[in-house]
Amino acid sequence: MKIAAAAYPLNWFDDWSDYEEKLGAWVAQAAGAGAELLVFPEYGAMELASLGGPDVAADLMGALHEVDRHKPASEDLHARLARKHRVHILAASGPVFGLPHAGDRPVNRASLFGPDGLIGHQDKAMMTRWERDEWKIVPGDGLTVFETDLGRIGILICYDSEFPLLGRAMAEAGAEVLLVPSATETLAGFTRVRVGAMARALENQMVSVHAPLVGAAPWCCGVEQNIGAASVYGPPDRGFPASGIIAEGRLGEPGWVHAQVSRDAIAELRADGGVLNFAHWPEQLGQIGKVTRRDARAANRDKS
Repeated sequence: MKIAAAAYPLNWFDDWSDYEEKLGAWVAQAAGAGAELLVFPEYGAMELASLGGPDVAADLMGALHEVDRHKPASEDLHARLARKHRVHILAASGPVFGLPHAGDRPVNRASLFGPDGLIGHQDKAMMTRWERDEWKIVPGDGLTVFETDLGRIGILICYDSEFPLLGRAMAEAGAEVLLVPSATETLAGFTRVRVGAMARALENQMVSVHAPLVGAAPWCCGVEQNIGAASVYGPPDRGFPASGIIAEGRLGEPGWVHAQVSRDAIAELRADGGVLNFAHWPEQLGQIGKVTRRDARAANRDKS
């Protein structure tokens, strides 16, 4: 499949038609270049807070609720664009209220669409400190691997990618491609997600797609500054680049990054790669159960 990862800037919209025009242009550009799977970033939906006006967009709770208010219309728009261009789209994530397990707090939800409409949702599992302490976002209720015409797709939103067991669970459930939408305000934050996404590709012998927010949005509470580069990573082994980087954009530069990915290459590497990280994963468990701690300083004192 051909994948397009977005380095996506947030824009101010005076009305809904502005958003329709922007998203339509982005999808048309990627689809026109041959992309079959389009990946938008974490919290890219926050630009919809602008539709509530400056005071709403600048207020944390006001912005979260305003974005949630537009979720049904956003889903309809993404479904129409996926159908029109015959592509799969991971929509930019955003807050969603009203889930039974979440009470009056939102989850951070990314929705996946195909040519036939909505495929499903993935809610972020691991909250960063500011999501816990300031936004009070709550985790979703489980992970899903989506069986699609393009292959088996898993989604780990930003911080989720930094936790190996989540990626491993996806891989064991059949995921071949891992989508990693992100929103980070510092280079250090972007690097953490980048390292996590690359590590998940290495240890699970799969492809990961990193789509970040970029640029400034001083009018929107919580996503005022965003740093990143769109990239597609693979295991550094036969059939993939030695760097593990299949494609990458420039830091902070908006636009699409495209990569051609072969499911057969993933299967072949898992079966007969130069290393077999995916197959050998269970072998580490026996060692983990035998961790001991030894005070080398005491040993040296005994010698003296």
